[in-house]
Amino acid sequence: MTYFRQALNFELFSIGSYSLTIGQVLFLVVVFLATHLLLLVIRASIYRSKKLLRAGEGSKHAMYQIIRYFIWIIAVIIALESLGLKVNILLASSAALLVGMGLGLQQTFGDVVAGFILLIEGTVRVGDILEIDGNVVQVREIGLRTSKVINRDNIMIIMPNSKMVNDKVINWSHQVKDTRFRINVGVAYGSDVDLVIRLLEESAAEHPQNKEDTTPVARLIDFGESSLDFELLFFSDELFRIEQVTSDMRRTIDRKFRENRVTIPFPQRDLHFKSGTPSSWHDS
Repeated sequence: MTYFRQALNFELFSIGSYSLTIGQVLFLVVVFLATHLLLLVIRASIYRSKKLLRAGEGSKHAMYQIIRYFIWIIAVIIALESLGLKVNILLASSAALLVGMGLGLQQTFGDVVAGFILLIEGTVRVGDILEIDGNVVQVREIGLRTSKVINRDNIMIIMPNSKMVNDKVINWSHQVKDTRFRINVGVAYGSDVDLVIRLLEESAAEHPQNKEDTTPVARLIDFGESSLDFELLFFSDELFRIEQVTSDMRRTIDRKFRENRVTIPFPQRDLHFKSGTPSSWHDS
């Protein structure tokens, strides 16, 4: 036992009055291993809890992340105390340094605060589909400072959390009612309006991504410069890749229009040329 204590108290190195022993190193290893094992148990408990079965993956992830951050903060404080470093003294002695770091890392701290806001409020969760600055992305992971999102081209984007908190964000996954989409199309003047409406509604109803319990609606919305302008409204659960759905519907619309001799016009311009030489134009 005496030999064991001597081994634990063996100094690896010393700087002035401070020394690091083998026992302190082993204690650090135990603290970090225990923290890791504790987090594994907490994670398993959260994802397997019967009370949380109704909670979505995003809510479970947010709960685990918050617990994880606080436990690691406590573990780091315990580790520093075990090394003989008083956390309150360190904070007091480095106040000026912290102020300088705060000014220099203002944006970083803002992202960290935004990360806590996202995790606590739950306005954005893992798996949600967001529209930010016209770009549609799906949230894959919410971190402390940044989040991982994937766009429709399957490109992973590292996004600062402050962008999802401060910017205007449309969360398609938080829709209370069914999400409605629209397709605009113009046909030539003189076309059968009732026939066009029927063909548009059939084109949407035939697509498998159109919600079965909803009825597509087409309507004449305007008399355009060179066409009768129609709008097709339909509901779909396919939020992330809705462009593929609308593309399929447009192909069906084009096919049905050609089969029924409905013409989609294109802008036309009439050019009038004067005869004679340029000099005669001025004389006239």
